[in-house]
Amino acid sequence: MQNTHKNSVTLVIGGGRSGKSSYAQDCALKRGASSVSRAYIATAEPMDDEMIRRIEAHQKDRAQRFITIEEPLELASAIKSIPPSVEVCVVDCLTVWLGNLLYYKGVSKTRYPQMENLYQVLENPPCDLLLITNETGLGLIPADAESRAFRDLSGWMNQDIAKIADNVILMVAGLPLVLKGTLV
Repeated sequence: MQNTHKNSVTLVIGGGRSGKSSYAQDCALKRGASSVSRAYIATAEPMDDEMIRRIEAHQKDRAQRFITIEEPLELASAIKSIPPSVEVCVVDCLTVWLGNLLYYKGVSKTRYPQMENLYQVLENPPCDLLLITNETGLGLIPADAESRAFRDLSGWMNQDIAKIADNVILMVAGLPLVLKGTLV
């Protein structure tokens, strides 16, 4: 008998320190039975002292409870490479990944090819995915062109992924609010 279960895509979106990562990680811990059934794709790179401390805190927090894949640029390939034992994967974080693309590839007025590659993978993911992203459009209009380009690209990316996602959860003050689908 063929498995007809479609793996789900959940977008967890919110502002800084809204509880996105903790929520996604807790959901993954409830779903995956063991550390070989849970993966964590980390997109951050240690570019400065603050980011080094953040990465270390995230590594300590997830400890040995996840298979960790570090990939700052080729996210679609990283998702495709998830081992077959994995039932659920947290991707932390899409806006950091987008910032990496901007840093390495330069400012783009349209979507990067890596974004389109990601969207294709999300149409038929290898496991349940919990994608973490920042809502960047609720604040002040950025003062410089590069920051405005980042805000625009992240807004478009979030819209594109929200269309694909089965569930979209907005985190506010540590509380999950369902925008689409159900709580996971």
